[in-house]
Amino acid sequence: MSLPSSIERRLSVPAIASPLFIISQPDLVIATCRAGMIGAFPSLNARPSGALEEWLQRLNTELTEDDAPFAVNLIVHRTNTRLDDDLALCVKYRVPIVITSLGAREEVNEAIHSYGGLVLHDVIDDAFARKAIAKGADGIVAVASGAGGHAGTTSAFALVQEIRAWFDGPLALSGTIASGGSIVAAQAMGADLAYIGSPFIATEEAVADARYKQMITECSSKDIVYSSLFTGVPGNYLKPSIAASGLDPDSLPSADPSSMNFNPNSSGEAKPWRDIWGCGQGIGTVTEVVPAAERVKQFAREYREAIARLGDMPQRYRSL
Repeated sequence: MSLPSSIERRLSVPAIASPLFIISQPDLVIATCRAGMIGAFPSLNARPSGALEEWLQRLNTELTEDDAPFAVNLIVHRTNTRLDDDLALCVKYRVPIVITSLGAREEVNEAIHSYGGLVLHDVIDDAFARKAIAKGADGIVAVASGAGGHAGTTSAFALVQEIRAWFDGPLALSGTIASGGSIVAAQAMGADLAYIGSPFIATEEAVADARYKQMITECSSKDIVYSSLFTGVPGNYLKPSIAASGLDPDSLPSADPSSMNFNPNSSGEAKPWRDIWGCGQGIGTVTEVVPAAERVKQFAREYREAIARLGDMPQRYRSL
């Protein structure tokens, strides 16, 4: 692995519980980290903005060196008017991992590096990965096809091999990963970490509508639609939630990127994340709502079982 040993040794399974808009809040992050998996949340989930400092104080108090580290996701797009204030708090509380999205900013990377923090930048293709590393990011979150929320269209196989052709630093892979076997597969392709979101929506600690959690357990890949209508950026969403908002999930128009909206509390028409529910294609394995720690333990168990299966595989084939 190309992860810092200070992070690797604290993990029970090599994965990040990805930052889910609205859904990922301190209870979920703490439960995930204590179980040995990196927990993450978007800074914009802390509302009003002053709540972010309270969240960071709590995380720094309740998590120890025996737990996995936590990560904060910063939206660095020009529409995020909170970026400067949220970044300053990340520096003040020395957030161990910062995940940047929707643009690569040198000044953000420099601020996190000032205290020794690690910056991962999420991308949907190799060109964006190259730009992120050129601007000072330490590592990449490769968001492949099938990932929940904002996602790309490139196969995980293609995306990882293209990035690994030139980059040997920290690499996480996102897209339809919902089992320990999938985590092993991600590592076999060259990723250091899996980046897992949708299965954590169906956990007790997730701040999500009970109907959303139940829908996750009842749906599969056939129930996911890819559309740019809701935020201006293409993403994957649950068809039943779109239909419940009065729209036809099989006939959605496109949207201009300028429509990007990060305010889930607006009143009026259906809003992404609040009413239109993001989800990845891997949810066919998620059949019940459980505590987050139980989901992490499940992944860790399946991860070990998959490695054990692979251990017997070489002897089945002849040597050249």
